[in-house]
Amino acid sequence: MPTLILVRHGQSQWNLENRFTGWWDVDLTEKGVGEAIAAGQLLAQKGVLPTVSFTSVQTRAIKTLHLALEACGRLWIPETKDWRLNERHYGGLTGLNKAETAEKHGAEQVKIWRRSFDTPPPELEAGSAFDLAGDERYAGIPIPTTESLKLTIERVLPYWESDILPVLARGETVLISAHGNSLRALVKHLSNISDDDITGLEIPTGEPIVYRFDDSMTPGERRYLKDI
Repeated sequence: MPTLILVRHGQSQWNLENRFTGWWDVDLTEKGVGEAIAAGQLLAQKGVLPTVSFTSVQTRAIKTLHLALEACGRLWIPETKDWRLNERHYGGLTGLNKAETAEKHGAEQVKIWRRSFDTPPPELEAGSAFDLAGDERYAGIPIPTTESLKLTIERVLPYWESDILPVLARGETVLISAHGNSLRALVKHLSNISDDDITGLEIPTGEPIVYRFDDSMTPGERRYLKDI
């Protein structure tokens, strides 16, 4: 039975500091490392062992993948990294403390930027300290200047359809280690969640989510692995 495992990366340094991270590359905290290892241990404990893996090109997701795979004895499986699984780009909010941003712009405006389906934050200015134009991992890639969840979905879903779904259809057990918003994009699609309802969905760090697919590649109920 084709099985999909989704894991949001463990706590990152900017998660801890309550800053908007987006495409900026930050590392895991000690707690985040522990969350990633625990996710892999749970995979082993439940006997849900991935055979193929996908992740973004961001350190926190890649490290989470490797730590989880090591913990369940699966470091050897095929691994694909792709920028289309990156976190949503937070534009001009990148690097800002969320509480301070709410004080400056008002809590309601920040809530709209964070949680609305199709309203992106202000664009990141060219030459900003967080401008990724010189980052070689994005050479030749159209780097966004900001993204709403809607825009994030518009890059994640085509990649899902073209690269991940065909692998899953072979009967593989696929592990995707990614980010809160790129995973929300997938969950919205797989669980048929409305534009309004997806704004309230949180994906917790380091807790594997499992979908099992039937012969027609229709996903079953979304379940946390700890509850299976």
